[in-house]
Amino acid sequence: MHDVVIVGAGPVGLTLACELGLAGCSVLVLERESGLGSPLRAAPLGRRGLSAASVEAFYRRGLLEPLLTASGDQEVFGAAPGARAPSRPRLGGHFAGMMLDGAQVDVAALPFRLPGPALESVMTDLEAVETVLSEQAAKLGVDIRRDVTVSAVSQNGESVVARAGADAYEARWLVGCDGGRSTVRRLTGFEFAGTEPQFTGYTMQATLADPEKLRPGFHLTPTGMYIRMPAHGYFAMMDFDGGAFDRSQPPTRGHLQAVLRRVSGTDVTIDEVHITSTFTDRAMQTTAYQRGRVLLAGDAAHIHSPLGGQGLNTGIGDAMNLGWKLAATVRGCAPDGLLDTYAVERHPIGAAVLDWSRAQVATMRPEPYAQAIQAVVRDLIATRDGATYVFERLSGSWIRYDLGGEHPLVGRSAPDFCLEDGTRLGDLMEDGRGVVLDFSIDRRLRTPAAGWEGRIRYAAGAARNDLGSGAVLVRPDGVVAWAGDRHPDGEAFEQAASRWFGGPAAA
Repeated sequence: MHDVVIVGAGPVGLTLACELGLAGCSVLVLERESGLGSPLRAAPLGRRGLSAASVEAFYRRGLLEPLLTASGDQEVFGAAPGARAPSRPRLGGHFAGMMLDGAQVDVAALPFRLPGPALESVMTDLEAVETVLSEQAAKLGVDIRRDVTVSAVSQNGESVVARAGADAYEARWLVGCDGGRSTVRRLTGFEFAGTEPQFTGYTMQATLADPEKLRPGFHLTPTGMYIRMPAHGYFAMMDFDGGAFDRSQPPTRGHLQAVLRRVSGTDVTIDEVHITSTFTDRAMQTTAYQRGRVLLAGDAAHIHSPLGGQGLNTGIGDAMNLGWKLAATVRGCAPDGLLDTYAVERHPIGAAVLDWSRAQVATMRPEPYAQAIQAVVRDLIATRDGATYVFERLSGSWIRYDLGGEHPLVGRSAPDFCLEDGTRLGDLMEDGRGVVLDFSIDRRLRTPAAGWEGRIRYAAGAARNDLGSGAVLVRPDGVVAWAGDRHPDGEAFEQAASRWFGGPAAA
Protein backbone atom coordinates (compact mmCIF):
# COMPACT_ATOMS: atom_id res chain seq x y z
CA MET A 1 0.00 0.00 0.00
CA HIS A 2 1.30 3.43 -0.94
CA ASP A 3 1.16 6.46 1.32
CA VAL A 4 -0.48 8.58 -1.40
CA VAL A 5 -2.02 7.90 -4.80
CA ILE A 6 -2.23 10.95 -7.06
CA VAL A 7 -4.58 10.81 -10.04
CA GLY A 8 -3.25 13.04 -12.82
CA ALA A 9 0.32 13.63 -13.99
CA GLY A 10 -0.06 17.22 -15.12
CA PRO A 11 1.95 20.04 -13.53
CA VAL A 12 -0.17 20.05 -10.36
CA GLY A 13 -0.05 16.30 -9.78
CA LEU A 14 3.67 16.16 -10.51
CA THR A 15 4.44 19.14 -8.25
CA LEU A 16 2.57 17.44 -5.44
CA ALA A 17 4.33 14.13 -6.15
CA CYS A 18 7.73 15.85 -5.92
CA GLU A 19 6.82 17.51 -2.62
CA LEU A 20 5.69 14.21 -1.12
CA GLY A 21 8.67 12.33 -2.54
CA LEU A 22 11.03 14.93 -1.09
CA ALA A 23 9.56 14.17 2.34
CA GLY A 24 10.15 10.42 1.90
CA CYS A 25 6.55 9.38 1.21
CA SER A 26 5.67 6.42 -0.98
CA VAL A 27 3.83 7.97 -3.95
CA LEU A 28 2.04 6.47 -6.96
CA VAL A 29 0.85 8.71 -9.80
CA LEU A 30 -1.81 7.42 -12.20
CA GLU A 31 -2.20 9.17 -15.56
CA ARG A 32 -4.68 8.29 -18.28
CA GLU A 33 -2.52 9.67 -21.11
CA SER A 34 0.11 7.31 -22.49
CA GLY A 35 3.03 9.77 -22.70
CA LEU A 36 4.32 13.28 -22.17
CA GLY A 37 4.32 14.42 -25.79
CA SER A 38 1.23 16.23 -27.07
CA PRO A 39 0.84 19.13 -29.54
CA LEU A 40 -1.62 20.77 -27.13
CA ARG A 41 1.00 20.78 -24.36
CA ALA A 42 3.98 21.92 -26.41
CA ALA A 43 4.49 25.44 -27.75
CA PRO A 44 2.67 27.34 -29.07
CA LEU A 45 -0.71 26.00 -27.87
CA GLY A 46 0.79 24.78 -24.62
CA ARG A 47 2.58 28.07 -23.94
CA ARG A 48 2.00 29.34 -20.40
CA GLY A 49 3.29 32.06 -18.12
CA LEU A 50 4.51 31.10 -14.67
CA SER A 51 3.87 33.82 -12.11
CA ALA A 52 6.48 34.99 -9.62
CA ALA A 53 4.89 32.74 -6.99
CA SER A 54 5.29 29.66 -9.21
CA VAL A 55 8.81 30.63 -10.25
CA GLU A 56 9.69 30.91 -6.55
CA ALA A 57 8.42 27.37 -6.00
CA PHE A 58 10.72 25.99 -8.72
CA TYR A 59 13.63 28.10 -7.49
CA ARG A 60 13.26 26.94 -3.88
CA ARG A 61 13.48 23.30 -4.97
CA GLY A 62 16.47 23.80 -7.26
CA LEU A 63 14.38 23.31 -10.41
CA LEU A 64 14.45 26.80 -11.92
CA GLU A 65 17.57 26.30 -14.04
CA PRO A 66 16.31 22.98 -15.49
CA LEU A 67 12.96 24.61 -16.23
CA LEU A 68 14.57 27.53 -18.06
CA THR A 69 16.69 25.13 -20.10
CA ALA A 70 13.69 22.96 -20.99
CA SER A 71 11.64 26.06 -21.84
CA GLY A 72 14.26 27.58 -24.10
CA ASP A 73 13.84 30.73 -22.02
CA GLN A 74 17.15 31.60 -20.43
CA GLU A 75 15.93 34.69 -18.63
CA VAL A 76 13.59 35.27 -15.71
CA PHE A 77 11.31 38.30 -16.02
CA GLY A 78 13.36 40.08 -13.40
CA ALA A 79 16.84 38.59 -13.40
CA ALA A 80 18.93 36.22 -15.46
CA PRO A 81 19.81 32.90 -13.78
CA GLY A 82 22.58 33.60 -11.31
CA ALA A 83 21.94 37.34 -11.35
CA ARG A 84 21.28 39.09 -8.08
CA ALA A 85 19.76 42.37 -9.15
CA PRO A 86 16.11 43.21 -9.92
CA SER A 87 14.84 44.84 -13.05
CA ARG A 88 11.44 45.80 -14.39
CA PRO A 89 9.12 43.06 -15.57
CA ARG A 90 9.90 41.90 -19.09
CA LEU A 91 6.17 41.52 -19.73
CA GLY A 92 3.34 43.13 -17.84
CA GLY A 93 0.49 40.78 -18.72
CA HIS A 94 -3.06 41.92 -19.37
CA PHE A 95 -6.50 42.39 -17.90
CA ALA A 96 -9.32 41.40 -20.26
CA GLY A 97 -7.00 41.79 -23.22
CA MET A 98 -5.91 45.30 -22.20
CA MET A 99 -2.14 45.17 -21.99
CA LEU A 100 -0.22 46.23 -18.93
CA ASP A 101 2.82 48.46 -19.48
CA GLY A 102 5.62 46.87 -17.47
CA ALA A 103 7.40 50.21 -17.27
CA GLN A 104 4.49 51.53 -15.21
CA VAL A 105 4.79 48.82 -12.54
CA ASP A 106 6.33 50.16 -9.34
CA VAL A 107 8.55 47.17 -8.50
CA ALA A 108 9.74 48.86 -5.31
CA ALA A 109 6.14 48.95 -4.06
CA LEU A 110 5.60 45.21 -4.38
CA PRO A 111 5.16 43.92 -0.82
CA PHE A 112 8.32 42.66 0.87
CA ARG A 113 10.26 41.76 -2.26
CA LEU A 114 14.03 41.42 -2.38
CA PRO A 115 16.31 41.01 -5.40
CA GLY A 116 16.79 37.41 -6.49
CA PRO A 117 16.79 35.02 -9.39
CA ALA A 118 13.03 34.44 -9.11
CA LEU A 119 11.81 38.04 -8.95
CA GLU A 120 9.20 38.08 -11.64
CA SER A 121 7.94 35.52 -14.18
CA VAL A 122 8.87 32.92 -16.80
CA MET A 123 7.35 31.93 -20.14
CA THR A 124 7.32 28.17 -20.65
CA ASP A 125 5.04 25.43 -21.95
CA LEU A 126 3.23 22.57 -20.26
CA GLU A 127 5.48 19.96 -21.84
CA ALA A 128 8.62 21.60 -20.41
CA VAL A 129 7.07 21.89 -16.95
CA GLU A 130 5.94 18.27 -16.96
CA THR A 131 9.29 17.01 -18.27
CA VAL A 132 11.25 18.75 -15.50
CA LEU A 133 8.84 17.63 -12.79
CA SER A 134 8.68 14.05 -14.10
CA GLU A 135 12.46 13.80 -14.02
CA GLN A 136 12.57 15.19 -10.48
CA ALA A 137 9.79 12.83 -9.35
CA ALA A 138 11.68 9.83 -10.74
CA LYS A 139 14.82 10.88 -8.82
CA LEU A 140 12.74 10.98 -5.65
CA GLY A 141 11.38 7.47 -6.18
CA VAL A 142 7.87 8.42 -7.27
CA ASP A 143 6.15 5.69 -9.31
CA ILE A 144 4.41 7.21 -12.36
CA ARG A 145 2.15 4.86 -14.33
CA ARG A 146 0.68 6.10 -17.59
CA ASP A 147 -2.16 4.83 -19.74
CA VAL A 148 -4.17 4.12 -16.56
CA THR A 149 -7.77 5.37 -16.44
CA VAL A 150 -9.34 5.45 -12.99
CA SER A 151 -12.94 4.25 -13.08
CA ALA A 152 -13.87 3.88 -9.40
CA VAL A 153 -12.81 5.23 -6.01
CA SER A 154 -13.79 3.83 -2.62
CA GLN A 155 -12.57 4.61 0.88
CA ASN A 156 -12.90 3.65 4.52
CA GLY A 157 -11.46 5.08 7.69
CA GLU A 158 -8.00 3.65 7.05
CA SER A 159 -7.37 3.74 3.30
CA VAL A 160 -8.67 4.61 -0.16
CA VAL A 161 -8.71 2.45 -3.30
CA ALA A 162 -8.61 3.63 -6.89
CA ARG A 163 -9.66 1.09 -9.51
CA ALA A 164 -8.69 1.05 -13.17
CA GLY A 165 -10.25 -1.89 -14.95
CA ALA A 166 -9.24 -5.04 -13.09
CA ASP A 167 -6.44 -3.26 -11.21
CA ALA A 168 -6.79 -1.80 -7.74
CA TYR A 169 -4.41 0.74 -6.19
CA GLU A 170 -4.62 1.22 -2.42
CA ALA A 171 -3.18 4.09 -0.43
CA ARG A 172 -3.62 5.89 2.85
CA TRP A 173 -4.61 9.04 0.94
CA LEU A 174 -5.70 9.89 -2.60
CA VAL A 175 -5.45 13.29 -4.30
CA GLY A 176 -7.35 14.15 -7.46
CA CYS A 177 -5.22 16.35 -9.74
CA ASP A 178 -7.01 15.19 -12.87
CA GLY A 179 -8.17 18.47 -14.34
CA GLY A 180 -11.36 20.40 -14.89
CA ARG A 181 -13.39 17.31 -15.82
CA SER A 182 -12.03 15.42 -12.81
CA THR A 183 -13.08 11.80 -12.54
CA VAL A 184 -12.05 11.75 -8.88
CA ARG A 185 -14.26 14.76 -8.11
CA ARG A 186 -17.24 13.10 -9.77
CA LEU A 187 -16.69 9.65 -8.26
CA THR A 188 -16.30 10.91 -4.71
CA GLY A 189 -19.27 13.29 -4.68
CA PHE A 190 -17.67 16.72 -4.29
CA GLU A 191 -20.12 19.56 -4.85
CA PHE A 192 -19.04 21.73 -7.78
CA ALA A 193 -20.74 25.14 -7.89
CA GLY A 194 -20.32 28.37 -9.83
CA THR A 195 -21.32 30.23 -12.96
CA GLU A 196 -21.98 29.12 -16.52
CA PRO A 197 -19.94 30.33 -19.51
CA GLN A 198 -20.37 33.52 -21.48
CA PHE A 199 -18.09 32.62 -24.40
CA THR A 200 -16.45 29.85 -26.38
CA GLY A 201 -12.71 30.34 -26.69
CA TYR A 202 -10.56 28.90 -29.47
CA THR A 203 -6.83 28.39 -29.71
CA MET A 204 -5.26 27.28 -32.98
CA GLN A 205 -2.09 27.06 -34.96
CA ALA A 206 -2.97 28.11 -38.49
CA THR A 207 -1.72 29.65 -41.73
CA LEU A 208 -3.43 32.77 -43.10
CA ALA A 209 -3.69 33.74 -46.76
CA ASP A 210 -3.55 37.43 -45.79
CA PRO A 211 -1.84 37.75 -42.38
CA GLU A 212 -1.37 41.51 -42.82
CA LYS A 213 -5.07 41.94 -42.04
CA LEU A 214 -4.56 41.00 -38.39
CA ARG A 215 -2.30 42.98 -36.08
CA PRO A 216 -0.01 41.04 -33.71
CA GLY A 217 -0.77 40.94 -30.00
CA PHE A 218 -3.94 41.10 -27.89
CA HIS A 219 -6.96 42.92 -29.29
CA LEU A 220 -10.18 43.56 -27.43
CA THR A 221 -12.85 44.36 -30.03
CA PRO A 222 -16.54 45.32 -29.92
CA THR A 223 -17.44 41.67 -30.67
CA GLY A 224 -14.94 39.75 -28.53
CA MET A 225 -11.17 39.33 -28.44
CA TYR A 226 -8.47 37.85 -30.63
CA ILE A 227 -4.77 37.19 -30.10
CA ARG A 228 -2.17 36.74 -32.80
CA MET A 229 1.43 35.61 -32.22
CA PRO A 230 3.01 35.66 -35.70
CA ALA A 231 6.25 33.88 -34.79
CA HIS A 232 4.35 30.72 -33.87
CA GLY A 233 1.32 30.92 -36.15
CA TYR A 234 -0.73 31.05 -32.94
CA PHE A 235 -4.23 32.51 -32.71
CA ALA A 236 -6.84 32.69 -29.99
CA MET A 237 -10.40 34.03 -30.17
CA MET A 238 -13.17 34.55 -27.64
CA ASP A 239 -16.66 34.47 -29.14
CA PHE A 240 -19.56 35.44 -26.84
CA ASP A 241 -21.99 32.65 -27.75
CA GLY A 242 -22.72 31.54 -24.19
CA GLY A 243 -20.24 28.69 -24.52
CA ALA A 244 -22.56 26.88 -26.94
CA PHE A 245 -19.91 25.62 -29.34
CA ASP A 246 -17.35 24.29 -26.85
CA ARG A 247 -16.91 20.54 -27.33
CA SER A 248 -20.24 20.35 -29.18
CA GLN A 249 -18.56 19.46 -32.50
CA PRO A 250 -15.11 19.57 -34.10
CA PRO A 251 -14.23 23.15 -35.14
CA THR A 252 -13.84 23.14 -38.92
CA ARG A 253 -11.72 25.59 -40.90
CA GLY A 254 -14.88 27.31 -42.12
CA HIS A 255 -16.24 27.72 -38.60
CA LEU A 256 -12.92 29.03 -37.26
CA GLN A 257 -12.66 31.49 -40.13
CA ALA A 258 -16.19 32.77 -39.50
CA VAL A 259 -15.43 33.29 -35.81
CA LEU A 260 -12.11 35.00 -36.54
CA ARG A 261 -13.76 37.33 -39.05
CA ARG A 262 -16.59 38.18 -36.69
CA VAL A 263 -14.32 38.84 -33.71
CA SER A 264 -11.62 40.71 -35.63
CA GLY A 265 -13.96 42.71 -37.88
CA THR A 266 -11.93 41.78 -40.99
CA ASP A 267 -12.39 39.48 -43.97
CA VAL A 268 -9.22 37.50 -43.14
CA THR A 269 -8.89 34.06 -44.78
CA ILE A 270 -7.53 30.93 -43.11
CA ASP A 271 -5.59 28.75 -45.55
CA GLU A 272 -4.89 25.83 -43.26
CA VAL A 273 -5.58 24.84 -39.65
CA HIS A 274 -2.84 22.66 -38.15
CA ILE A 275 -4.29 22.08 -34.68
CA THR A 276 -7.03 23.61 -32.58
CA SER A 277 -8.87 23.31 -29.27
CA THR A 278 -11.73 25.07 -27.50
CA PHE A 279 -12.43 26.27 -23.95
CA THR A 280 -14.93 28.41 -22.05
CA ASP A 281 -15.03 30.80 -19.11
CA ARG A 282 -17.15 28.47 -16.95
CA ALA A 283 -16.15 29.35 -13.36
CA MET A 284 -16.73 26.56 -10.84
CA GLN A 285 -15.23 25.54 -7.49
CA THR A 286 -15.79 22.64 -5.13
CA THR A 287 -17.35 23.70 -1.84
CA ALA A 288 -14.79 21.56 0.02
CA TYR A 289 -11.29 20.39 -0.87
CA GLN A 290 -11.41 17.18 1.18
CA ARG A 291 -13.86 14.31 1.65
CA GLY A 292 -12.52 11.71 4.03
CA ARG A 293 -9.17 10.49 2.68
CA VAL A 294 -9.66 12.10 -0.72
CA LEU A 295 -8.40 15.60 -1.52
CA LEU A 296 -8.50 17.76 -4.66
CA ALA A 297 -5.99 20.23 -6.09
CA GLY A 298 -5.68 22.37 -9.20
CA ASP A 299 -8.38 22.32 -11.88
CA ALA A 300 -10.04 19.36 -10.17
CA ALA A 301 -10.99 21.82 -7.40
CA HIS A 302 -11.56 24.99 -9.46
CA ILE A 303 -11.98 25.92 -13.11
CA HIS A 304 -12.27 29.28 -14.85
CA SER A 305 -11.31 31.15 -17.97
CA PRO A 306 -7.58 30.94 -18.83
CA LEU A 307 -7.46 34.74 -19.16
CA GLY A 308 -4.40 35.99 -17.32
CA GLY A 309 -2.82 32.53 -16.96
CA GLN A 310 -4.12 32.05 -13.41
CA GLY A 311 -5.12 28.37 -13.58
CA LEU A 312 -1.70 26.72 -13.77
CA ASN A 313 -0.26 29.04 -11.14
CA THR A 314 -3.16 28.55 -8.73
CA GLY A 315 -2.80 24.79 -9.10
CA ILE A 316 0.94 24.87 -8.37
CA GLY A 317 0.13 26.97 -5.30
CA ASP A 318 -2.36 24.31 -4.19
CA ALA A 319 0.25 21.57 -4.56
CA MET A 320 2.93 23.47 -2.66
CA ASN A 321 0.51 24.22 0.17
CA LEU A 322 -0.81 20.68 0.41
CA GLY A 323 2.41 18.72 -0.12
CA TRP A 324 4.26 19.31 3.15
CA LYS A 325 1.05 19.17 5.19
CA LEU A 326 0.00 15.81 3.75
CA ALA A 327 3.56 14.51 4.12
CA ALA A 328 3.62 15.45 7.82
CA THR A 329 0.25 13.75 8.25
CA VAL A 330 1.56 10.59 6.59
CA ARG A 331 4.69 10.59 8.79
CA GLY A 332 2.61 11.06 11.93
CA CYS A 333 4.32 14.29 13.04
CA ALA A 334 1.61 16.73 11.97
CA PRO A 335 0.06 18.87 14.70
CA ASP A 336 -3.68 18.61 15.15
CA GLY A 337 -5.62 20.21 12.34
CA LEU A 338 -2.64 20.80 10.03
CA LEU A 339 -4.23 19.13 7.02
CA ASP A 340 -7.42 21.13 7.56
CA THR A 341 -5.47 24.33 6.94
CA TYR A 342 -5.02 23.33 3.28
CA ALA A 343 -8.63 24.13 2.44
CA VAL A 344 -8.80 27.02 4.93
CA GLU A 345 -5.90 28.73 3.15
CA ARG A 346 -6.39 27.72 -0.47
CA HIS A 347 -10.17 27.78 -0.94
CA PRO A 348 -10.36 31.60 -0.58
CA ILE A 349 -7.49 31.96 -3.06
CA GLY A 350 -9.35 29.83 -5.60
CA ALA A 351 -12.53 31.84 -5.05
CA ALA A 352 -10.66 35.12 -5.57
CA VAL A 353 -9.12 33.85 -8.82
CA LEU A 354 -12.57 32.86 -10.11
CA ASP A 355 -13.83 36.37 -9.38
CA TRP A 356 -10.79 37.89 -11.11
CA SER A 357 -11.66 35.81 -14.17
CA ARG A 358 -15.34 36.79 -14.01
CA ALA A 359 -14.40 40.46 -13.78
CA GLN A 360 -12.40 40.16 -17.00
CA VAL A 361 -15.22 38.39 -18.82
CA ALA A 362 -17.74 41.02 -17.68
CA THR A 363 -15.42 43.74 -18.97
CA MET A 364 -15.03 42.02 -22.35
CA ARG A 365 -18.71 41.53 -23.12
CA PRO A 366 -19.81 42.94 -26.51
CA GLU A 367 -22.25 45.48 -25.13
CA PRO A 368 -22.22 49.24 -24.44
CA TYR A 369 -22.05 48.87 -20.64
CA ALA A 370 -18.96 46.66 -20.79
CA GLN A 371 -17.32 48.92 -23.35
CA ALA A 372 -17.83 51.87 -21.01
CA ILE A 373 -16.12 49.88 -18.25
CA GLN A 374 -13.25 49.11 -20.64
CA ALA A 375 -12.56 52.80 -21.05
CA VAL A 376 -12.37 53.25 -17.28
CA VAL A 377 -10.10 50.22 -16.84
CA ARG A 378 -7.75 51.40 -19.59
CA ASP A 379 -7.35 54.71 -17.80
CA LEU A 380 -6.72 53.01 -14.46
CA ILE A 381 -4.13 50.49 -15.63
CA ALA A 382 -2.27 53.29 -17.41
CA THR A 383 -1.52 54.82 -14.00
CA ARG A 384 1.36 53.69 -11.80
CA ASP A 385 -0.88 52.56 -8.95
CA GLY A 386 -3.29 50.80 -11.29
CA ALA A 387 -0.55 48.98 -13.19
CA THR A 388 1.08 47.90 -9.93
CA TYR A 389 -2.23 46.62 -8.54
CA VAL A 390 -2.94 44.51 -11.63
CA PHE A 391 0.62 43.20 -11.67
CA GLU A 392 0.33 42.18 -8.01
CA ARG A 393 -2.72 40.11 -8.91
CA LEU A 394 -1.03 38.53 -11.93
CA SER A 395 2.22 37.79 -10.10
CA GLY A 396 0.63 36.26 -7.00
CA SER A 397 2.31 38.76 -4.70
CA TRP A 398 -1.12 39.81 -3.37
CA ILE A 399 -1.58 36.47 -1.60
CA ARG A 400 -1.38 36.54 2.17
CA TYR A 401 -2.78 33.82 4.41
CA ASP A 402 -4.42 34.82 7.68
CA LEU A 403 -2.07 33.08 10.12
CA GLY A 404 -2.62 35.45 13.03
CA GLY A 405 0.01 37.69 14.54
CA GLU A 406 0.74 41.33 13.90
CA HIS A 407 3.98 41.21 11.93
CA PRO A 408 3.31 42.25 8.30
CA LEU A 409 5.51 39.47 6.90
CA VAL A 410 3.51 36.65 8.49
CA GLY A 411 1.34 34.80 5.97
CA ARG A 412 3.22 36.14 2.94
CA SER A 413 5.65 34.39 0.66
CA ALA A 414 9.06 34.86 2.24
CA PRO A 415 11.42 37.33 0.58
CA ASP A 416 14.61 35.74 -0.73
CA PHE A 417 16.75 36.88 2.19
CA CYS A 418 20.47 36.77 1.48
CA LEU A 419 23.01 36.39 4.30
CA GLU A 420 26.31 38.23 4.17
CA ASP A 421 28.13 35.02 3.21
CA GLY A 422 25.98 34.79 0.06
CA THR A 423 23.64 32.06 1.30
CA ARG A 424 20.08 32.72 0.15
CA LEU A 425 16.83 31.50 1.66
CA GLY A 426 16.09 29.70 -1.62
CA ASP A 427 19.34 27.75 -1.24
CA LEU A 428 18.23 26.49 2.18
CA MET A 429 14.83 25.19 1.04
CA GLU A 430 15.76 22.58 -1.57
CA ASP A 431 15.23 19.67 0.85
CA GLY A 432 11.67 20.74 1.69
CA ARG A 433 12.21 21.53 5.36
CA GLY A 434 11.15 24.63 7.21
CA VAL A 435 13.81 27.27 7.82
CA VAL A 436 14.68 29.61 10.67
CA LEU A 437 16.77 32.59 9.63
CA ASP A 438 18.31 34.38 12.59
CA PHE A 439 19.63 37.85 11.73
CA SER A 440 20.03 39.02 15.33
CA ILE A 441 23.37 39.96 16.85
CA ASP A 442 22.42 38.24 20.11
CA ARG A 443 22.96 34.63 19.01
CA ARG A 444 22.80 31.94 21.64
CA LEU A 445 24.67 28.67 21.98
CA ARG A 446 21.40 26.71 21.65
CA THR A 447 19.76 27.08 18.27
CA PRO A 448 16.00 27.64 18.46
CA ALA A 449 15.36 24.77 16.04
CA ALA A 450 17.06 22.25 18.35
CA GLY A 451 13.75 20.62 19.24
CA TRP A 452 12.69 20.28 15.60
CA GLU A 453 15.68 18.56 13.97
CA GLY A 454 14.75 17.06 10.62
CA ARG A 455 11.85 19.45 10.25
CA ILE A 456 13.39 22.91 10.63
CA ARG A 457 16.80 24.06 9.36
CA TYR A 458 18.55 26.81 11.32
CA ALA A 459 20.77 29.44 9.70
CA ALA A 460 22.26 32.50 11.41
CA GLY A 461 24.04 35.56 10.14
CA ALA A 462 23.52 39.17 9.32
CA ALA A 463 21.45 39.71 6.18
CA ARG A 464 22.21 42.11 3.37
CA ASN A 465 18.64 43.34 3.89
CA ASP A 466 16.58 41.94 6.76
CA LEU A 467 13.57 44.22 6.07
CA GLY A 468 13.65 45.26 9.72
CA SER A 469 13.25 41.72 11.07
CA GLY A 470 15.48 40.02 13.63
CA ALA A 471 14.44 36.52 12.64
CA VAL A 472 11.86 34.62 10.55
CA LEU A 473 10.39 31.11 10.54
CA VAL A 474 9.50 29.93 7.04
CA ARG A 475 7.24 26.97 6.30
CA PRO A 476 8.29 24.39 3.67
CA ASP A 477 5.99 26.07 1.12
CA GLY A 478 7.90 29.33 1.53
CA VAL A 479 5.29 31.13 3.64
CA VAL A 480 6.44 33.12 6.67
CA ALA A 481 4.95 31.46 9.77
CA TRP A 482 6.54 33.78 12.34
CA ALA A 483 8.69 36.89 12.34
CA GLY A 484 10.20 38.88 15.19
CA ASP A 485 12.63 41.65 15.95
CA ARG A 486 15.09 39.58 18.00
CA HIS A 487 16.57 36.09 18.50
CA PRO A 488 13.88 33.40 17.96
CA ASP A 489 13.81 31.56 21.28
CA GLY A 490 10.78 33.10 22.91
CA GLU A 491 7.28 31.79 23.56
CA ALA A 492 5.82 33.27 20.37
CA PHE A 493 8.39 31.46 18.23
CA GLU A 494 7.86 28.14 20.01
CA GLN A 495 4.10 28.43 19.64
CA ALA A 496 4.43 29.08 15.90
CA ALA A 497 6.90 26.21 15.43
CA SER A 498 4.64 23.83 17.33
CA ARG A 499 1.58 24.99 15.44
CA TRP A 500 3.09 24.19 12.03
CA PHE A 501 5.67 21.48 12.77
CA GLY A 502 4.33 19.67 15.85
CA GLY A 503 5.78 19.71 19.33
CA PRO A 504 9.55 19.85 19.76
CA ALA A 505 9.63 16.28 21.10
CA ALA A 506 7.99 14.82 17.96
CA ALA A 507 10.19 12.69 15.73
